[in-house]
Amino acid sequence: MVIKNLENKIKLVGIICSAFLMGCIIISVSSIWTARCMVTDAQQKVYVLDGNVPILVNRTTMEETLDVEAKSHIEMFHHYFFTLAPDDKYIRYSMEKAMYLVDETGLAQYNTLKEKGFYNNIMGTSAVFSIFCDSIKFNKEKMEFTYYGRQRIERRSNILMRELVTAGQVKRVPRTENNPHGLLITNWRTLLNKDIEQKSKSNF
Repeated sequence: MVIKNLENKIKLVGIICSAFLMGCIIISVSSIWTARCMVTDAQQKVYVLDGNVPILVNRTTMEETLDVEAKSHIEMFHHYFFTLAPDDKYIRYSMEKAMYLVDETGLAQYNTLKEKGFYNNIMGTSAVFSIFCDSIKFNKEKMEFTYYGRQRIERRSNILMRELVTAGQVKRVPRTENNPHGLLITNWRTLLNKDIEQKSKSNF
């Protein structure tokens, strides 16, 4: 009888120990899982300072922002390439910035314009070129774009407006200081570049 009671007590202790061990394992696994989820969630949140005020923002992947980043990259390139002033240092600076955003097709167009004396003509006539983006169509699946814009050319005697349409593809490259979007324009070409309006300037 005593032995039987002792065996029952040993079994009871074994059951209690096993239950306690299982409980510890469940609590440990749950704690690890919860901590991992919290760390993952925290990594998706970043604080930025607006003056002295911290603002919580969420991190996003490039896939989520590709459309916006691609359009911004395309617009930035066209701004650098087509915004010109009668200043050789400014032209060199703009072209250098633009060349970081495009492949050899952009350099080929730059060299063609340079050989034709286009940039010398800008300085000789004191012309100022500005570009205005109307819209950008971007196909995320094919990574292709079409850029629609207008270029304003102001000379001493007149102001000329031109319609500009270009196209190309975009590919991913590593992000750098000179290429913050991590994209590169390829196979860039001009589809349309024609005069749409010309106004004479009044000379007083």
